[in-house]
Parts: sequence; structure tokens; C-alpha cells
Amino acid sequence: MDAVRIAVLLPTLVLLVHVPRASSALRQGDCEVCISFLSRFYQSLKDKNVEFSSAVVEKELVKTCNEAKGKENRFCYYIGATSDAATKITNEVSKPLSHHIPAEKICEKLKKQDSQICELKYDKQIDLSTVDLKKLKVKDLKKILDDWGETCKGCAEKSDYIRKINELMPKYAPNAANARTDL
Repeated sequence: MDAVRIAVLLPTLVLLVHVPRASSALRQGDCEVCISFLSRFYQSLKDKNVEFSSAVVEKELVKTCNEAKGKENRFCYYIGATSDAATKITNEVSKPLSHHIPAEKICEKLKKQDSQICELKYDKQIDLSTVDLKKLKVKDLKKILDDWGETCKGCAEKSDYIRKINELMPKYAPNAANARTDL
């Protein structure tokens, strides 16, 4: 009777061994914001010599997320570390970080819970030393100013934004300002 069971089960076992499993490992470029943010956050905790308990890490995470901007703020929203977040899964970050789990592994687990987390990508940075500002869209010009924490009050035309960027470039991007020849 045991030989019959083995004969029936053996093909199934062989099939299971050879069926490729869906890999949960991250591919190159996956979870760009998550990995970058958590890696820098973890390093900041080490630099400050904080106690690596789940509660302390979570408190520091919320404090860091309050200052986050752009895609990193969106990441914080997804994990529930912002005041306006609908869900709260900060413990899925703070507990593993308190045990020194690498950011890649944490992001892998977060991806299974909410795939949006790993779809976040940083915006491509504009090389101000070579770009022709006249060829950029007003949206991109506004983004440059926003990244600098500046606004263009009274700007009505594209040329107003370009003028403001050229005016502020020596302050926020001095290397780019020095490299430009059209100023």
C-alpha cells in the first residue's frame, strides 16, 4: 500500500519542485523612494545614537516624515506616518528597523501589503548648468522654484519664471550658475 501512495505522490512532488515560484525579491529600480528614504533614515538613527526600540524608531519616523517633501512625503502617507494618512502600518517599518533589518527587505514586505509604495519614483533632476530654460514647460520651471522653496509671485508668463530662476540660481545652484554662458 505504501508503494502505491509513493507512486501517486511522486509525480506531484517532482512537479512542485520544478514549478517556478513568483519571486518576491525586488528588481533593479523597484521601491526607489522606499529604499532610499529608509536607508537614510536608518543611518540618521545610527548617527544620533538613538535606542533601537520599536517605539523610539516609530517616534523618530513620524518626526522625520513631518519634514518630508515630494515623493518621500507620499511614501510617509502610504505607511501612515503623516497626520492625514488613512491607514497606519508604521510598525511594519519601525519594528524591523529596530532589529536592523535592511531597507530592501522592509520594502519587499511593504510591497506585498501595498504595491503603491514601490511604484514611487523620484522625479528626474534637471541639469541647470546645461538645460535651455526656454524649452522647459512652465510646470517644470515652477518645480525648480518649488524645490528651492521659492515662489514666483506676480509671474504671468514663462519669461517671468525664467527671469526668477536666473535671479535665484546663484543662491541655490551656484555651480550651475557659473557654468551657464547665457546669463
